[in-house]
Amino acid sequence: MSNSHSPQPLFSYRKYWAECYGAAPELPMSRAEMDALGWDSCDIIIVTGDAYVDHPSFGMAVVGRTLEAQGFRVGIIAQPDWTSAEAFTALGRPNLFFGVSAGNMDSMINRYTADRKRRNDDAYTPGNVGGKRPDRAVIVYSQRVREAYRDVPLIIGSIEASLRRIAHYDYWSDKVRRSILLDSQADLLLYGNAERALVDVAHRLAAGEPVKQIRDVRGTAYVCKRLPEAYRVIDSTSIDLVGPIDPPVNPYIDTSSPACADASEAGQSEALEVVPVRLLDRPEADEQAVIRLPAYEQVRDDPALYAHASRILHKETNPYNARPLVQAHGDRDVWLNPPPIPLETEELDLVFEQPYTRLPHSSYGDARIPAYEMIRHSVNIMRGCFGGCTFCSITEHEGRIIQNRSEDSIIREVERIRDTSKAFTGVISDLGGPTANMWRVACKSKTIEAACRKPSCVYPGICKNLNTDQTPLISLYRRARAVSGVKKVLIASGLRYDLAVETPEYVEELVKHHVGGYLKIAPEHTEDGPLSKMMKPGMGTYDRFKAMFEQYSQEAGKQQYLIPYFIAAHPGTRDEDMMNLALWLKRNKFRADQVQTFYPSPMATATAMYHSGKNPLKRVSRQSDSMPTVRKLSQRRLHKAFLRYHDPENWPELRTALKKMGRADLIGNGKLHLVPPRQPAKRHATVPAGTRAFATQHNGLPRNPARRKRR
Repeated sequence: MSNSHSPQPLFSYRKYWAECYGAAPELPMSRAEMDALGWDSCDIIIVTGDAYVDHPSFGMAVVGRTLEAQGFRVGIIAQPDWTSAEAFTALGRPNLFFGVSAGNMDSMINRYTADRKRRNDDAYTPGNVGGKRPDRAVIVYSQRVREAYRDVPLIIGSIEASLRRIAHYDYWSDKVRRSILLDSQADLLLYGNAERALVDVAHRLAAGEPVKQIRDVRGTAYVCKRLPEAYRVIDSTSIDLVGPIDPPVNPYIDTSSPACADASEAGQSEALEVVPVRLLDRPEADEQAVIRLPAYEQVRDDPALYAHASRILHKETNPYNARPLVQAHGDRDVWLNPPPIPLETEELDLVFEQPYTRLPHSSYGDARIPAYEMIRHSVNIMRGCFGGCTFCSITEHEGRIIQNRSEDSIIREVERIRDTSKAFTGVISDLGGPTANMWRVACKSKTIEAACRKPSCVYPGICKNLNTDQTPLISLYRRARAVSGVKKVLIASGLRYDLAVETPEYVEELVKHHVGGYLKIAPEHTEDGPLSKMMKPGMGTYDRFKAMFEQYSQEAGKQQYLIPYFIAAHPGTRDEDMMNLALWLKRNKFRADQVQTFYPSPMATATAMYHSGKNPLKRVSRQSDSMPTVRKLSQRRLHKAFLRYHDPENWPELRTALKKMGRADLIGNGKLHLVPPRQPAKRHATVPAGTRAFATQHNGLPRNPARRKRR
């Protein structure tokens, strides 16, 4: 298996013979459309849990158009009736393979709230109708595909498959499930943004190579009966013992040392390791080594081993030094190849500049698709995130090395929106991506970057090897808003404010020109306990950014508001932490209309904390102290109630809790009290005039505080 750092450029393959048909106006969803295009068959069929929207923010469109650019005929089966195999035969048998995706969201997160309550809506479905995709959609769709065409190669992907590639804790069933490869019976799993792997696999299948022989593609996983003889197996517990715990990590450690890169593991001081781990085998010296994780049956029954496996997995995510991983499931092994090499700027430009219509498929008519309406005039400028927040799955899916589009390509997309969208009013709703301000931000040294195993470049402090200059974004913003016909360019992606304050000129440009009255940021908490488990900065950085925001808003003569978001019930959070957060909210006159409760998504580090009660940010021991986790529904409700301290419906519960906590002094009618001693006669009488509010609606957009004043 090759770990080459120089893969074949994405668009350098010799095109498949079907390129003679040219690009389709929109990828076909019916036989009639295929006939109109002159196709007798599809080469590849993509099954997706989302409505088909031909826009580069929708995975099935990106995958479909990228494969089309290679010369393949690609069809789409969107939101099929999964109760029988009939809907999966709508486009006939594909010549090469079926690709199965749950859509842009995990189907379980899409369907259920953090309290496991079923949602009645689905923003990725025409009419915002819920129930148009099954639970565990990748598994169900794959089973129907196998019923329809048992011998056709089956490849699964999307974030749902990506985050279930090994044994994983499943929040909805409250148990550890085996790799999704086994339940789906897929031939290959492609994880992350999989264009590079998918294009390679497609061309090899087109050349006649059996899918069972394609075993060396980065970013893929598969099931095997035996391991290649050429590989030396390393037991994961030999490189990170499930034994004595190292001393606590110093949060004030100097990150200026190249030690963060693990560039010389054998000789470096243990005290300098931000996340202690002793990696005994360097991949550059031993490319034929594979790390064996504890078996599915072991991690299912032993929470400490589950936390250990999660820790090892997250240490092996840098594509330039990661080694293959293998995990036994009964008498079979699940093999994970190292992550794909990130796309170069030229490759990413071409991915985003395919002939997308930027519209829902014409078969939907005028039906409203909320997820599309949110992003139709937005432009994605980058991929990846090096923040490493433990509750987030972006890094596990997209990687922590930022992939950037060129400025010219971004501006061409802005102009294309202006010239082709009938609904365009002159407002670009977002220039961003997983984060707003990591475009062109990277490690100063390619050598250090290639050796680094840190889970975050900005925690516990910003690494001195990180180039934090955000002035290129200033140039991009100015050029975008100077495009003829563009009246406003908003920045709606999540802002990494601890990074933003490193370039005050960027904050000034953002605040004065690109805030639509509200700017969303995510401090997530105020207390050190949960913040250390989230790998988020403290409130000192928030205060610095807030001061800048208010200064530049005042200089611009604008009344603008910061909208801070917080998480309830995150692992590591005590009732006292939520009480202190509520007191901070009251002191700062914030009232949360809707709050975010920690949602244990598969494969996230925080999910390993939630399930195991251990902290995989350091070496795990069965004898190590358990960390607080909020598992009981009653306690989760209490933590949410603290965030909504102003809601009279929560006051009885909060009064009871405060008394149990010995904090009855916070019950009263004064400014320093958290809740009043008795219920009001009428709810509206408890809303102080002029109080600021922060909120999120289901679509993620802030409500207007002025509306609250008018009611």
